Amino acid sequence: MILIADGGSTKADWIALDSAKEELFRTTTLGLNPSVLTEQEMLSTINNADDLLKVQNDALEVHFYGAGCGSPTAAKSLQHILKLIFTKATVFVSEDTLAAVYASAGNTPGIVCILGTGSNSCFYDGKSIITTAPSLGYTIMDEASGNYFGKTLLRDFYYNKMPEKMASAFKNSFDLDPDVVKMNLYKNPYPNMYLASFAKFMLKYKHEKYVRKIIKKGIQEFFKYRILPFKKDKQTPIYFIGSIAYYFQDILDNVASKNNLSIAKVIKRPIDNLVDFHRNSSFLK
Repeated sequence: MILIADGGSTKADWIALDSAKEELFRTTTLGLNPSVLTEQEMLSTINNADDLLKVQNDALEVHFYGAGCGSPTAAKSLQHILKLIFTKATVFVSEDTLAAVYASAGNTPGIVCILGTGSNSCFYDGKSIITTAPSLGYTIMDEASGNYFGKTLLRDFYYNKMPEKMASAFKNSFDLDPDVVKMNLYKNPYPNMYLASFAKFMLKYKHEKYVRKIIKKGIQEFFKYRILPFKKDKQTPIYFIGSIAYYFQDILDNVASKNNLSIAKVIKRPIDNLVDFHRNSSFLK
């Protein structure tokens, strides 16, 4: 049996395949970002996933693609945890940009971007991944991500920069006691996921001028730092993966157009495309 997982910071989608590459089951767990979580927190997350524990002695291969797995140290940490669970399996841990590449560009060149809880991008030349800069996560990077917009909304609310009607709705939608906010940001696990939870508020008001303005600004920052520096042929397709890109695709297309670029495809959840790529490749035998 083979387990394939696409793991963001908020959640991880898992699909199990049998020896004939037919789907056995699929499940979803909390995210397993080793750059944010401790090994104990990651272990606890998997130990609460009954579907995975039922097959922990059956898995022959585990292919995990995840946010925060771009550095060798982080990837090794998560690999260690997965080996503790799936003791009989060979475990492969790769960064989420590779999953995004396989799910969109496949074996062909392209610029592949992630806009979900976090954000990232790469240029794929058909063989290897090239990045503009290492991803340093939600505290100083992650332009146009869910946690980026969550921070923007919180700041605007506390600085009284949010339109009054929206500020009232925002206050009624979340516990905004400063002590609660700081506890979630600095003491509790998943601070990036906590920030991204505020971004969901934008969906209800996606046609409001205020919301469109901050989304447009964030996406333009993403283009500035994560796409334009590649300076590749303008015919190179650009792909986007993730919920932020999916739900605000009209603004994404508009920003791309103003940069004389166009988006080839937007994929909300890459897991099915990722599994199809594995089925049609030499990965799984």
